[in-house]
Amino acid sequence: MKRFSFLTVYALITCSVFAQSGKVYDNLTVPSKLLKMERKYAVYLPPDYETSGRSYPVLYLLHGAGDDQTGWVQFGEVLNITDRAIAEGKATPMIIVMPDGNTGRRGYFNDPKGDWNYEDFFFTEFMPTIEKKYRIRGEKRFRAISGLSMGGGGTFVYALHHPELFSSACPLSAATGPLTLDEARRNITRTLPAATDTLVTGYYNLHSVVAMMNNMPDVQKKAVRWFIDIGDDDFLYEGNDLVHIAMRKKEIPHEFRIREGGHTWTYWRGSLPVVLEFVSQGFHQY
Repeated sequence: MKRFSFLTVYALITCSVFAQSGKVYDNLTVPSKLLKMERKYAVYLPPDYETSGRSYPVLYLLHGAGDDQTGWVQFGEVLNITDRAIAEGKATPMIIVMPDGNTGRRGYFNDPKGDWNYEDFFFTEFMPTIEKKYRIRGEKRFRAISGLSMGGGGTFVYALHHPELFSSACPLSAATGPLTLDEARRNITRTLPAATDTLVTGYYNLHSVVAMMNNMPDVQKKAVRWFIDIGDDDFLYEGNDLVHIAMRKKEIPHEFRIREGGHTWTYWRGSLPVVLEFVSQGFHQY
């Protein structure tokens, strides 16, 4: 009988585990009537997508300022990290969608001037198109959102504006918006000097994460599973700390993690496996 060494057996097992790989496409487009242009996005499809015929949960993964839809692909290594998490049983197979928030104007929100409504585009054009094109399970339970820096701010705001759509939200090193009404006024009047107090107050209440947490109705406290992660050397620590404190005072359940590191891709590559595991727990029954 032919004998196999331990190393041979180990190599066969390893090859079998990692033989299947997901696929990433990073130069796809969606037409937008609202933004009057084609919008790019990237997508990760799990290893068995082409052969299974089944539908999958979805994670919307937002990049930071200065990157585009390729950021999580090139620097975040989303393909290798997600493949490994799935192969090791730490994450369920899922579709990951990475929109471009850096073309035309930078950011994921509607402009106060009313002439660039990216958030409206995301919810009324982008998400419906994506979830029709791919085999995505459309229920709230099977939809999650995450992002870093500017995308962490988008994660906070999108999940707070639409808790009926997302089961989990994972802001990483997040920009948390203006911490005070005066800060909001300074920010808005730079580009809109004639902004009224009503406009400033309305924008602040819809884009300051601290204000939104403080104003959250009791019935929504458990609507979204929250995982918040920031490095101990990150320049955005103050806003995240204040959000954590506000959530503690309001008794909003959440996970808050401070790890060693700064505002870097090294840090976010370490965050992604934890995010994948956290959102997968929400996709499952628990």
